[in-house]
Amino acid sequence: MPPIDSPLAVLLLWGLLGYVAGSVPFGLVVTRAMGLVDPRSIGSGNIGATNVLRTGSKSAGALTLILDAVKGALAVLAARLAAGEDAAQVAGLLAFVGHCYPAWLRFRGGKGVATFLGVLLALIWPVGLLTCATWIAGVALTRVSSVGALAAAASSTIWMVFLGRGDVLLIGIAMTLLLYWRHRQNLARLRAGTEPRLGRKP
Repeated sequence: MPPIDSPLAVLLLWGLLGYVAGSVPFGLVVTRAMGLVDPRSIGSGNIGATNVLRTGSKSAGALTLILDAVKGALAVLAARLAAGEDAAQVAGLLAFVGHCYPAWLRFRGGKGVATFLGVLLALIWPVGLLTCATWIAGVALTRVSSVGALAAAASSTIWMVFLGRGDVLLIGIAMTLLLYWRHRQNLARLRAGTEPRLGRKP
């Protein structure tokens, strides 16, 4: 963590704002705007980009991915501009939590991959870029979305250490652990050899 210079009330405020930003369910917004099926009724039942892709619309999946990343990045950048680096990390972490557990959807959100990447890109862009590259490589090599996500999350802390960014290590580890928890069913399917590949119905 960076030095904690902001008052507790400021950190709590940016944590709340980060949560609200992260909890905007763009997967639902996009599919409804495009007249597609509710992603909660298909596939894994979550509102993330991979499940939106299962509606059959690549453009909806791509737009959801971008918007989910942008909301995490904006939470970090706004908090940094207004209050500093400590508030930026709190806002980023809570944006990630908000995406995974949005109060408006009874805490049933996405698995956090896009928001995770957006937060990292805004917090420390070299780590974010390397983590994105790991994600893309994992998906390209295996055609399994969860493999790319899990590889990216695991690599993020390695990139932080490699680049000497211990100041973001704590939030990186916290988000990685939560992302792995959100992917626990995917991990079980990977062990069983039943995890679906992209382009196939689960």
